[in-house]
Amino acid sequence: MNKKIIICIVFAMCFLSKGYAQSGTNSPYSMYGLGILSDRSQGFNRGMAGVAQGFRGGSYINMQNPASYSNIDSLSFIFDAALSLQNMNIEENGNKANAKNANFEYVVAAFRVAKHLGASFGIMPFTNIGYDFTQKGTITDPFLDVYENNYYGSGGIREVYLGLGWNPFKGLSIGFNAGYLWGDMTKTIHSSHSISSANSLNRIYSTNINSYTFDFGLQYEQPIKKDDRIIIGATYTLGHNLGNTAYAYDVKTDTTSYSVGDAYSIPHIISAGVGWHHKDKWSVGIDYTMYKFGDTEIPDLTSVSPTKNIYAKTKGLMLDRHKIAVGGEWVPNAMSRRFLDRVHYRLGGYYATPYIKVYDHNKNLVDGPKEYGLSFGFGIPIINTYNSRSLLNISGQWVHSGMDSLIKENYLRLTVGLTFNERWFAKWKFD
Repeated sequence: MNKKIIICIVFAMCFLSKGYAQSGTNSPYSMYGLGILSDRSQGFNRGMAGVAQGFRGGSYINMQNPASYSNIDSLSFIFDAALSLQNMNIEENGNKANAKNANFEYVVAAFRVAKHLGASFGIMPFTNIGYDFTQKGTITDPFLDVYENNYYGSGGIREVYLGLGWNPFKGLSIGFNAGYLWGDMTKTIHSSHSISSANSLNRIYSTNINSYTFDFGLQYEQPIKKDDRIIIGATYTLGHNLGNTAYAYDVKTDTTSYSVGDAYSIPHIISAGVGWHHKDKWSVGIDYTMYKFGDTEIPDLTSVSPTKNIYAKTKGLMLDRHKIAVGGEWVPNAMSRRFLDRVHYRLGGYYATPYIKVYDHNKNLVDGPKEYGLSFGFGIPIINTYNSRSLLNISGQWVHSGMDSLIKENYLRLTVGLTFNERWFAKWKFD
């Protein structure tokens, strides 16, 4: 495939993604905090539950650890893009619902800049918000009142980045990503009552984000046998205030507005992992990631009297998040003539604690839902005139998130991506 085909595919994927829901989620839990956190995995590791810290290959892009860019093949330009389809089943107290959506996942690229120096750039989601649900109930004291609360939210944060990875001496690589964050978050609550004397509520929360992000990465590679090597990796994402203003509006006969400056922050994120690689045949890895949300304040609107509300930054609404992921890949024989022997077979699983606190049916603040999932995938070689290093990446994910007393979610996500690894920089010689 030549450059024109690649460019056409990029524009086609971006165009198709505009026709679908851009939130990437249908979860009611995305109404809390910054929304649902993106796992930032890509074609090579999405089927391995996103393990990345101990992986560095010359034929794929690992933006989760920018130190890996130093290993990009000097003759290649690598391009990776993907779309996903998701089917979610939601259950609460015997009531069930189903939601479907499709989403643009990412577009990333990488190439060698100089000896021992690689670069990458791309765009992907950072957080996602998307929900639309209704709660109904009855109040009997002092009068019979049937009420209905409608909740709707959309938006999220996107990231575009540019990164470099450098190999200063044998075995050690360092790197960084410098990114720009932008997006908006809108959350609406509307309540209605069967009796006219009850006060109805129509409240809108909104904010717009424009800020920066920095990721720093480190990898150390150590051969342990003739055909085996261990790679230890770690990354750190700088936590900081996003410098945005959050607004809340109460819409009645007139509009009452509240605002909070420097409203939201992204946390310090620390990740570490190790990968064991045997030739080009199999690789396994394990990652641990901690998101330091526990010390972060976010805006919260509270009533101090029937006629007065306070909108202010509040601590204690979020938790430190811990995630552990395990995954691996197996290629029976990359040089075989048999097609199935050249396929990359991937499998993984993960477990994560919540970073948000939520309100239960009694209006008590409790820890949010824990999450666990399984994933599998295939990297299918694309044979063309020039090489067979390009892959069609197909992965499936099953995820469970929820609480016994509140909403339970189970969803299946299918991600289809293309990794083009083309020898754009090869110099052909003729006798």
